[in-house]
Amino acid sequence: MPKKRKKEILSKEELYRDIKRLFLENPHRSMRLRQVMDELKLAGKLKPLVKEIMELLLVEEYVVNVDPSKYHINMSLVKSQSGEVVTVTQSCTYVKAEGYEEDIVVSAENTQNALAGDIVEIIVLPRKRHGRVEGVINRVLQRKKTKFVGVVEKSEHYAFVLVDSRQMPYDIFVPMKDLNGAKNDDKVLVELVDWPSDSKNPIGRILQVFGTVGDNDAEMHAILAEFGLPYHFEDYIEAAANEIPDAIPDEERKRRRDFTKIPTFTIDPADAKDFDDALSVRKVKDGVWEVGVHIADVTYYVKEDSLLDKEAVERGTSVYLVDRTVPMLPEKLSNELCSLRPGEEKLCFSAVFELNENAEVLSEWFGRTVIFSDRRFSYEEAQQVIETGTGDMKEEIATLNMLAQKMKAERYKNGSIAFERDEVKFRLDEKGKPVGVYFKEIKESNQLIEEFMLLANRKVAEWVGKGKNRTFVYRIHDRPNDEKYADFSSFVAKFGYTLKAKSDRAIARELNGLLREIKGKKEENLFSVLALRSMAKARYSTDNIGHYGLAFDFYTHFTSPIRRYPDMMVHRLLAHYLQGKSSADKDFYEELCKHSSEREVVAAEAERASIKYKMVEYMSDKIGQEFEGYISGITEWGIYVELNDTKIEGMVSLRDMLDDQYIFDNENYRLIGLNKKRILTLGDAVKVRVLRADLRRKQLDYELVAHTDLARGKEMRFDTGKSGSGKMNAEKKGAGKRRK
Repeated sequence: MPKKRKKEILSKEELYRDIKRLFLENPHRSMRLRQVMDELKLAGKLKPLVKEIMELLLVEEYVVNVDPSKYHINMSLVKSQSGEVVTVTQSCTYVKAEGYEEDIVVSAENTQNALAGDIVEIIVLPRKRHGRVEGVINRVLQRKKTKFVGVVEKSEHYAFVLVDSRQMPYDIFVPMKDLNGAKNDDKVLVELVDWPSDSKNPIGRILQVFGTVGDNDAEMHAILAEFGLPYHFEDYIEAAANEIPDAIPDEERKRRRDFTKIPTFTIDPADAKDFDDALSVRKVKDGVWEVGVHIADVTYYVKEDSLLDKEAVERGTSVYLVDRTVPMLPEKLSNELCSLRPGEEKLCFSAVFELNENAEVLSEWFGRTVIFSDRRFSYEEAQQVIETGTGDMKEEIATLNMLAQKMKAERYKNGSIAFERDEVKFRLDEKGKPVGVYFKEIKESNQLIEEFMLLANRKVAEWVGKGKNRTFVYRIHDRPNDEKYADFSSFVAKFGYTLKAKSDRAIARELNGLLREIKGKKEENLFSVLALRSMAKARYSTDNIGHYGLAFDFYTHFTSPIRRYPDMMVHRLLAHYLQGKSSADKDFYEELCKHSSEREVVAAEAERASIKYKMVEYMSDKIGQEFEGYISGITEWGIYVELNDTKIEGMVSLRDMLDDQYIFDNENYRLIGLNKKRILTLGDAVKVRVLRADLRRKQLDYELVAHTDLARGKEMRFDTGKSGSGKMNAEKKGAGKRRK
């Protein structure tokens, strides 16, 4: 390749501008005279002129001398601002900064080792890269994450930790003295302690060794550590819980409304250990029933600002992994004192309603109670009573089920959206390995509990918030994002479904109609997922905007204080206002709302990670087998496929689609083959072969075998260009390469 010709004829003004731009676009570099000339491809005879201009720039204080022969731009002249790193790839990094609609792109050599989520100081350059504003990161202001989970790869004199998370695209070097006893192939938690500017690999130390990679306990503990979640309570927290007396003081019992003689029961999953809600029911007169929604009085035992309360605030919520629960409160509270176990008197905070046979609320009462649960039902046991009309407490369950079904019908009539999505569950062997997949069924017994919990949550929020300016913790859910809902409407239109509504209630009615219409059809799961994605996310706030998805003007979380901290806040505030006290500190509770929402998201991510791990583990012995599914997602790097029989999702990478060159059509949710013109669209039916199951990455890779356009129904075989086994072998050879 011929060398570019060096510039010989250049005016002083042009050269002056070019040199200033060179330093501005490279604010991290110090350059000698020769480097300046090389960068600008200047002929040797221009050296005197370049030297003259550099002297002028020194006088103007545009550049400074690092040493007598090296120049650097005067950083006080460079405008910078803070931003957040949103994406890191091998070639570039993207930073979100105020005042810029699109993310600022930063080339790999100018990132200062910033990682996703880091807050950085960024300098915007006077040029663009691939049509985007370009910048350079001057320094990392705040690391979002310094602790990572990974696997040890050890040699004789040093070790690396191969990090699981894609947020850290580099392996971490660990000196032998900092291995903390870790062995080859151990799953560990490593902390980043240094990142020399001349090294691509950061230096770390191992904080915790979980066990051998692939061991169930090691993997579950690693998932918790990855999200900064604890998997046990410190001894002093356990001790604080154990100091709480078991007995209910007589004076406390006398202060409460007594429900111990009224038929009361709980309905929970068969394997549940903490029962935080119970229902009581008695007939007041013909056509009128008193229904008590009794919630464990956690805040009687956990005093505000105590050690136990601070621990609950920090955790925010219980975490439910596939094989275990990580509780918000120690077992003494969650499974004993506060658990509404049958045959024991328990302290509760209750919402008591009188309802007529149309399930209309005639009166309501909120306050502290003492109850006695007569029976503990599993959902399956309660369902059998509903279906057969026989068994323990058959009349009470029949009455409550009748009322619940009427409340549910009224709720949907008023615009509550009927999202139903199959929930995947795993059957595990004694070592935690998944041996089967099944789906959680929602039946009338589930709906019975759900409707009365919704009633209590709604009515508590109404009582506090209606017409009164009192600080409270609401569970809010905004209306759908207009742009996302428009995209969803355009997508379903391709399958013959019409969504044209504009008002909130009309949108809800349309969505419910669509969800009923697609029930049992191939597109049901896909449409349900996409409809959910068009919705806003529910969160906690002291500013009430109502709950769009439930069509409630007032809504809160009152019914699960054993496992959610916001419910504890609600109990305290409700007690405060029942005593006639003035409004609580809004700023204080808003901060707690924000924190609780964040902890909820983290817990949900950990739960999804554990499900993903078990999905990959379940498929790991099915390499080479073929399954039917549908395209559940499309990105610029490939397509996601969800299997019909297990709902297990994996990815078909574009690099594995060898029959053509595909481009991503973002607006229409599809890939288009440039040569063969094959179009792959969301919802299309496909047949895939399991290609790889990477447990460390929790990543499942499929290979396309056949494809059916869902809208047209025509199946076409997919020519991979290689046999599955040959391709798999080729991929295995490169699977162990370390990221640099």
